[in-house]
Amino acid sequence: MMELSVVIPEYGCREAIFELHRRLSETLSKLTDDYEIIFVEDRDPQNSWEDIQKLAAEDAHVKGIRFTRNFGQERAITAGITASKGNYVVVMDCDLQDRPEGIEGLYRTVKQGYDVVFVRRKERRDTALTKFLSGMFYRVYNYLADDDYDPDIGNFSIAGRRAINSFLTMNETNRGYIMFLKWLGYPSVTIDITADERAAGKSSYSFRKKVRYAIQEITAQSNKPLLLSIYIGLLFSCFALLLIIWLILRRLLDGSTPEGWVSLMVSIYLVGGILLSVLGVHGIYVGNIYNEVRSRPLYVIDETRNLED
Repeated sequence: MMELSVVIPEYGCREAIFELHRRLSETLSKLTDDYEIIFVEDRDPQNSWEDIQKLAAEDAHVKGIRFTRNFGQERAITAGITASKGNYVVVMDCDLQDRPEGIEGLYRTVKQGYDVVFVRRKERRDTALTKFLSGMFYRVYNYLADDDYDPDIGNFSIAGRRAINSFLTMNETNRGYIMFLKWLGYPSVTIDITADERAAGKSSYSFRKKVRYAIQEITAQSNKPLLLSIYIGLLFSCFALLLIIWLILRRLLDGSTPEGWVSLMVSIYLVGGILLSVLGVHGIYVGNIYNEVRSRPLYVIDETRNLED
């Protein structure tokens, strides 16, 4: 075991790698000589693996993992944590929005007896649309998962080995590092750190990817959407029953019933759409079960640097 491990999933940030390494080295060397920096290259189209290999050749503290293809940020984090040997593990992004110098505050705080320290980004430098979508997602997520997740908390964090070992026992295919740590329930605290502008690249999370990620996280953490689909079905069944009673009474009282092809078709489409939505929710959960029972590996490693195992 060593004292500190820093895990960095890398995708689309080649321009920031050398500056990130320099600032990390300066910060970590002040805290301990026994540290490692683990870059996990998630098949970056910029071929940042070349720079990671150079750093690993020049600095024994640097270790590299390269996937055979793009497996996604959360699985890259899992790969780095699996390879880590530190008593404490820091996870951060590669674009320098997370200040490497902030690790000192994380380390001092976790040494006070916490298992996990989260970072709340002050003065986030994201676009207004990104902040809005993030806020909406976490409002929906908190409601469905009965949680109180703060949308300003990102992956930048530090966790002790006890929490890390527990995290590694969780092998679900739909992964969320921070959400898993919160679910584990170890003593934790949140500190504020000012975020910087993105130094390189741009977010790889398009609107479509964000929607897909939201669906994956919500269905992975909560079965409340299934309950809501039942409530919706019951609600419309009651509405249909009341409508039938009303039609019967109209027929008995004045011998007339409302006519209209348009209203009939609108009702059919409305109920049909609700049924399809409910079936879609159930289908997502069935798909999640299918992904889990296949038991495929979370990722496949192509090559490594400075890793003995």
